[in-house]
Amino acid sequence: MLTTADTADAAAVPALRSWVHWVADPDAASVPRVRSRVRATLDGWRVPAEVADALLLAVSELVGNAVRHAGGGAGRMRVAVVAGGGWLRLEVADQGAGLPRLPAPRAEVDPESECGRGLLMVQLMTAELGGELSVVAHEFGKCVRVRVPAS
Repeated sequence: MLTTADTADAAAVPALRSWVHWVADPDAASVPRVRSRVRATLDGWRVPAEVADALLLAVSELVGNAVRHAGGGAGRMRVAVVAGGGWLRLEVADQGAGLPRLPAPRAEVDPESECGRGLLMVQLMTAELGGELSVVAHEFGKCVRVRVPAS
């Protein structure tokens, strides 16, 4: 189940702060639905293709991680896209107890491993765009944030 709160202006990447968010159960069916909604928001804001592609990959990875690590009765998941001040921010928050470890700079991932590549890939793409990846812990769980320039 997805619920929506939408305060987005569909004209272009908003110069003033604009915010869209969805609340969902952290299950596998949420991944394509959330990605589709983020895509529609970014398209409506006319986000450049390179930035939109990076954010869409990031939302797929981060929501997938929330499903994998915080699903199964760990409460709800919140996904938000925020625009303003020349920046776009993607947030994926869940109520899981564990905090993800951000990859160390120049981290090497075992090519045979089935885990550990997603956050590294998101971190590298984010850095390439001049942005940042961060994790914030709070009393209800955690939030993984991707922040990139809007253009």
